[in-house]
Amino acid sequence: MGVFDFVKEAGAKIGIGDTKEEKAQAASEEAAKEAAVREKKRRTAKVKRDAQIKKSADVKAKAVAEDKAEAAEARAASQDKSDTMEVYLKSMGFGDLDVRLRGSVATVIGEVADQATREKIILALGNSQGIDQVRDYIKIAVEEPESEMYVVQRGDSLSKIAKEVYGDAMKYPAIFEANKPMLKDPDLIFPGQVLRIPAAN
Repeated sequence: MGVFDFVKEAGAKIGIGDTKEEKAQAASEEAAKEAAVREKKRRTAKVKRDAQIKKSADVKAKAVAEDKAEAAEARAASQDKSDTMEVYLKSMGFGDLDVRLRGSVATVIGEVADQATREKIILALGNSQGIDQVRDYIKIAVEEPESEMYVVQRGDSLSKIAKEVYGDAMKYPAIFEANKPMLKDPDLIFPGQVLRIPAAN
């Protein structure tokens, strides 16, 4: 057994192994290949990133477009409902009024002859399905005191309400008359409905 020393690169001279130049050439080629692979990966990543950015931008643009379309539909639906409410009020004989709906809030603008008409308009709107609040910008030609408002409870009837507020159940026609044309029948009232209660005569 022994230790053998060899001259480095000597094998290349006799056809075994690579020379320094060949190794340098191979290393250079390998580095070029690795650089090409890195560049290809970088380009692929950039293409993916650009596609994601475009997709994200497309998604955002689509979301914005959908939001705008939904808002336009909501405005159109609100306008349709506003127009319907205006026709409804006109059919009850309240004249031309401007009704604007925003969600469950109705805003009414116009001018009427008296306080009773103003209150009836507010009640007609407020007792409509889907309306939680009425904002009143109605001018009155003749100022009068406001009526008391009453929220119908379960089990109420106009005669029961008349007994409670006037002390006489037979005065229910005064409440019925004060709430026409919204009320068509003195026996048809429902819980949650708001009624005008005129001052006792």
